[in-house]
Amino acid sequence: MIAKIARKIPGIRALVSMKRCLEESTTLLRRMYVLQSHYLIDRMMRDHPYYADDLRLLRFACQISSQSGEDGIIAEIFNRIGETNRIFVEVGVGDGTENNTLALAVRGWSGLWIDGDPSSQRTVSTLGESVRNKLRAKIAFVDRENISALVKEHEIPREFDFLSLDIDQNTYYLWEGLNDYLPRVVCVEYNANIPPAIDWKVDYSSERVWDKSRNFGASLKAFENLGRNLGYSLIGCDFAGANAFFVRNDQLFGKFKQPYTAENHHFPPQYFANFDFGHPKSVWDIPDSK
Repeated sequence: MIAKIARKIPGIRALVSMKRCLEESTTLLRRMYVLQSHYLIDRMMRDHPYYADDLRLLRFACQISSQSGEDGIIAEIFNRIGETNRIFVEVGVGDGTENNTLALAVRGWSGLWIDGDPSSQRTVSTLGESVRNKLRAKIAFVDRENISALVKEHEIPREFDFLSLDIDQNTYYLWEGLNDYLPRVVCVEYNANIPPAIDWKVDYSSERVWDKSRNFGASLKAFENLGRNLGYSLIGCDFAGANAFFVRNDQLFGKFKQPYTAENHHFPPQYFANFDFGHPKSVWDIPDSK
């Protein structure tokens, strides 16, 4: 009632109108910015032989509920190596509406989300019953010491299809702490600011969180070496320089671009490359399982 009355006051009406214009201008500028990014990506993919190689993953990037085209890359990886138990674990899902596994859950996969943000549980509660019955959301602060125990609480098998790790500061150490498990495919956030030949990672502290600087996580070379020690090969990265993808060595089947090195697959930080363009994000309708 008070808001309706206030909007009738001339000065307030003008402020509301200015606010609306600013919001519309911001939306327009963002769309122009994203369109420019898409134009750049399109030109690069058409004119550069790197992207024409059928064994590389970047050309398959597309957006459903991820941030930088990871949904399409993940789908292509499993198109090449096949799906088995269709189980995932994702650590660092935010509020649950934008991550690497929501699209898998809607497609009928089952799995576990772990995040310190309780809003992910609320997101699960809004999904259809067929998804809610297969998707568990654990609210917890994770570190190298407790990550394995948290996963074991939910009876995840030792070998499952997909693991995604993105907690900014200590992502490297989470994968290190999960060495009891053997997921077939692993996606990790890497620090693309570090040149591909340098093996570097932050000093570990279980209580340390990202301070929004470039001093976070680990270089792609550090992940390459960790993956090799755990029995995995680096098979590609997304265009934004945010995520790196690994496949367990016994699942490679010669279907990915060699050599499996940071020098071959590294992308620099191109965070401007936002694949989210055209429509607001939303959760897909869930197919009738009957």
